Amino acid sequence: MKIHEYQARQLLADAGIPVPGGKMVESVQDAAAEAKRLFAGGAGIVVVKAQVHAGGRGKAGFVKVCKDAAEAEKAAQFMLSNRMVSPQTPPEGLEVRRLLVAAGVDIAKEYYLAIVTDRARRTNTLIASAEGGVEIEHVAATRPDAIVKVALDPLCGLSAYQARETAFRLGFKGKQVAQAADAMMRLAGLFLAKDASLAEINPLVVTPASAEHPDGQVIAIDAKFNFDDNALFRHPDLRAMFDPTEEDPAEMRAREFELNYVSLDGNIGCLVNGAGLAMSTMDIVKLHGGDPANFLDVGGGATEQAITEAFRIILADPKVKGVLVNIFGGIMQCDRVARAVVASAKTVGFKVPLVVRLEGTNVAEARLVLDAARGEIPTMQSASDLADAARKVCAAVA
Repeated sequence: MKIHEYQARQLLADAGIPVPGGKMVESVQDAAAEAKRLFAGGAGIVVVKAQVHAGGRGKAGFVKVCKDAAEAEKAAQFMLSNRMVSPQTPPEGLEVRRLLVAAGVDIAKEYYLAIVTDRARRTNTLIASAEGGVEIEHVAATRPDAIVKVALDPLCGLSAYQARETAFRLGFKGKQVAQAADAMMRLAGLFLAKDASLAEINPLVVTPASAEHPDGQVIAIDAKFNFDDNALFRHPDLRAMFDPTEEDPAEMRAREFELNYVSLDGNIGCLVNGAGLAMSTMDIVKLHGGDPANFLDVGGGATEQAITEAFRIILADPKVKGVLVNIFGGIMQCDRVARAVVASAKTVGFKVPLVVRLEGTNVAEARLVLDAARGEIPTMQSASDLADAARKVCAAVA
């Protein structure tokens, strides 16, 4: 699960990591009012930022630095009345429903800081860089020496000495070292406490020297969190942060029936049971010149109702020109699946080619069920194996 930046900043603040003041707003009027409040409180500049689950906001014009309330109002008007298009959004862009209006800070230096799950090392890992504020993937690809990685102990987490050592390696000086190390320790603790899969601060900044902070102040001005869906039952506070408007409606609908669905760009819908089978099905469709329109796994014990809903979800995608059903019957016996497929096809009503490949328990009985229904479902054809199924569905949509 993802959350918005304003929610991530609140998590950081609750954990004791300094963040600039600000507020989430949903209207131009509220944005202007919050900007006026911040300026009245002593802010020199105010930043208006679109709250969407996609990156590239700054380059897309959806992060604006404003010198007065009038500029903030104008920025809010633009963002709330235009869709944001960036390399990380669909071609049609995303609707902006929320804004973060926050106090701006003077920046002397930017850093990158994150805790992630490193599956290769089988441990949580601190990733840090003195090249903050830019695309960290580009830095990692072009300058891997600029990335510092520190594996966290599975029991003790991030140690204080590791945090201080990392701060020195990044170039923090004087009192900045203790502040940066403290931010790392608190971020690592937050990562574990909230069952996160990603906790990122980009950028973590140092402000210019001042009378109050002669070495500058270390502040987090942007943050991103991803959480393990399987652990959300432990975190009602996080569940309350979920924003369904940022999710694909078809994927949301699939979750209601315990289906695993991911929309893709092709024109061949895929209905399978098992993630591994789904991956191999998509691979062989590509091998035979086709393009999968989705990843849809009905699981090992899908009911007729779930399969019917799966067909509805697939066929609701206007790009779908054909559907491939690839089921391996183990716990889910093939003859039951065949009856469910036939009943679902009759209920939903197929106008596109349907290719069904079944293998496993009671497959002979299943094929008899499909053969008997062929007259009622004229677009349906059976396949003897996966390669035959891929060839048939690719030829049908060509």
